[in-house]
Amino acid sequence: MGMRVAYITAGAAGMYCGSCLHDNTLAAAMQRQGHDVALVPTYTPTRTDEDNVSIDRVFYGALNVYLEQKWSFFRHSPTLVHWLLDRRPVLDLVSRMAGSHATQGADLGELTLSMLQGEEGNQASELARLVEWLRDEYAPDIVHITNSMLIGMAAALKRELGVPVVCSVQGEDIFLGDIVEPWPARVQAEMRAHAGDVDAFIAPSRYYAGHMGEYLGVAEDRMRIVPLGIKLEGHELPEPSDSPPRTIGYLARICPEKGLHHLVDAFVDLASGRPDVRLRVAGYLAPRDQEYRDQQQQRLSEAGVADRVDWLGEVDRQGKLDLLHSIDLFCMPTTYAESKGLPVLEALASGVPVVLPEHGAFSEMVDWTGGGVLVEPNSPAALVDGIASLLDDSARRIALGQSGRSAVHEKFSDDAMATATLKEYERVLCMS
Repeated sequence: MGMRVAYITAGAAGMYCGSCLHDNTLAAAMQRQGHDVALVPTYTPTRTDEDNVSIDRVFYGALNVYLEQKWSFFRHSPTLVHWLLDRRPVLDLVSRMAGSHATQGADLGELTLSMLQGEEGNQASELARLVEWLRDEYAPDIVHITNSMLIGMAAALKRELGVPVVCSVQGEDIFLGDIVEPWPARVQAEMRAHAGDVDAFIAPSRYYAGHMGEYLGVAEDRMRIVPLGIKLEGHELPEPSDSPPRTIGYLARICPEKGLHHLVDAFVDLASGRPDVRLRVAGYLAPRDQEYRDQQQQRLSEAGVADRVDWLGEVDRQGKLDLLHSIDLFCMPTTYAESKGLPVLEALASGVPVVLPEHGAFSEMVDWTGGGVLVEPNSPAALVDGIASLLDDSARRIALGQSGRSAVHEKFSDDAMATATLKEYERVLCMS
């Protein structure tokens, strides 16, 4: 008999987001395996490059959450007003206008704290509406929350629904790190206070399980590890080639945190002695990062290699697959310790070896797959050495790509991820 799962995810103001992509892929895989999964968006509708399986309703709509935070009278406004502001066309418009600003932590410390306070916070009516719908219209066997910044709702969900609550930890450290004083300590304290309301946490890597376990004050045995999985369709293995040009690929947000400037510096160095080397860059560009992108273009122009760089912008699934099938190696040199690294898994699935900084989940991904090279973090010189070692050794480059592809197709599919997640659900249900 299939399980009935309420999976509460979070929209990212209209941009492709690794967590949104992960949650949608996981929910779809569990549905294919015969389970009833309601993928419930919060804040804004989710955006994914696969078939979107989320329900056609948004809870904790961004406008309602913001207005309830700003004006106390709005917290008691008629239900119809809240319903109207949660309509998808309204939230789609908000997403287009706000871009990534709606999901940045720097200005949202007070709001984050309020959300974490759950029934005591300014968004208590939003929680009540979510609980009512889940209790009266869906009746799940288990609730899965997409990240720990939503654990303020866990106590009410457990009490009113009488079911266990599981919580993923996946990438919230970047948001939390952007929160400014005086809010960081208060936010952490509130998260720790609610961590006991969660029956189990699921992390995508050992690194992030340890990192968030320490941040939340959660014992190691409550942090379970379910590695990422992806939809493998379309990730065919390209024919290995020894002929130039050699193309380096980047697929991530165009922003300082993802380390594109390090890759640009490394490419300038590499290009000076290799006239056949090219760079292809794809990813979402937020308005706030336009200046950063312009700086990278200027660096390339000053070095005389701008004509050897393709800027592809934001790509859909087919565009992503086309990119991966057109490159010889992949590099995403994040400046921080990455918790997930979904594009890395996608590159490996297409037989593309990776060159990555040796931190966060990247170390585990290379260890699990044997599909790449690790280098010193935040060092363009180390990137040059790592990339050059593969550009100059076709046999090794091809072997790493084949090893990575084999490992991903064998162990890191969406079905494997769904099966492992469902086992965690069963474990929690047996304990409750």
